[in-house]
Amino acid sequence: MAGVSTRAAIDAVAVPAEFAQALRELGLAGTGERLVGAPLAGGVSSDIWRIDTARGTVCAKRALAKLRVAADWRAPIDRNRYEARWLEVAHEASPGAAPRVLGQHERLGVLVMTWLAPGEHRLWKELLRRGDAEPAIARAVGATLGRIHAYSAARPALAARFDSDAIFFDIRLEPYLLATARRHPELAPALEQLVATTAATKRALVHGDVSPKNIVIGASGPVFLDAECAWWGEPAFDLAFCLNHLLLKCLWTPAATAGFLAAFAVLAGAYLDAVDWEPREAIERRAAALLPGLLLARVDGKSPVEYLDDDADRERVRRVAAVLLRRPVARLSDVADAWREALATP
Repeated sequence: MAGVSTRAAIDAVAVPAEFAQALRELGLAGTGERLVGAPLAGGVSSDIWRIDTARGTVCAKRALAKLRVAADWRAPIDRNRYEARWLEVAHEASPGAAPRVLGQHERLGVLVMTWLAPGEHRLWKELLRRGDAEPAIARAVGATLGRIHAYSAARPALAARFDSDAIFFDIRLEPYLLATARRHPELAPALEQLVATTAATKRALVHGDVSPKNIVIGASGPVFLDAECAWWGEPAFDLAFCLNHLLLKCLWTPAATAGFLAAFAVLAGAYLDAVDWEPREAIERRAAALLPGLLLARVDGKSPVEYLDDDADRERVRRVAAVLLRRPVARLSDVADAWREALATP
């Protein structure tokens, strides 16, 4: 996770040579300045550091060619370039909704951005883990995401800066939907159709990893981090990807199920209220179709959520996803209703 640490400060150590070189060549540190900092936990796709410079603390990250997951999952490291561009556009669309980019060293693959002080930002995933599904936060997340999509959709010339189709396929469509299709041959046609539809839809700038672990809540609202999957394409993917986590959290913190489902409805409504680039019914239909595929992917894809370790919970996910993949629904509320019914079934 970029820009903010979720653990207590640790003793500073010398930063890796590539990071120090990048900061110096970007003019963010002096030639003879000794740079120290600390590695940050939580990133599976990048090395992320807090770096203390004479001018202040920054966050720097460098993409990894092989992700830190059990599966053999590789991705091009030039995704770092597109992340920097996504952060810049998001900040233009909604100031404060993303860390400010201080510099991006393309040759070394190092992105440097503002440091978000842990004491001033709460990680949304941690709030949800504790059962805190505050509707105001969900509403702000949905509205901000919708605002970023609407801003970019109104500026189609931005598409030329995000020629990252291959990267999005490698780190989202293949490991999530196609890897899941290989585990479930009976559902493969539906999952493969989702891939085809998603890949062919070019409407707005997509973050690609709108997860509670990549959203911190500051004094001015949500801040979106880790846009390594940035892509010009299907905005419904971002909406479905985020809503998927609210469904899954019902299995992580069952006592807060009602709150999570209420947050699901509020986030979806706030997002759809911002849709002005196409009929909201159209994007809602595509998001509702994607959701069961992404739900199943977090059990049987290359990136299963770490907190689903109960066989009964995983089977519940598989049952609901299979039904909705075979018979897609048009409304996000229909997905939530199917999930609510499954949770009530032993």
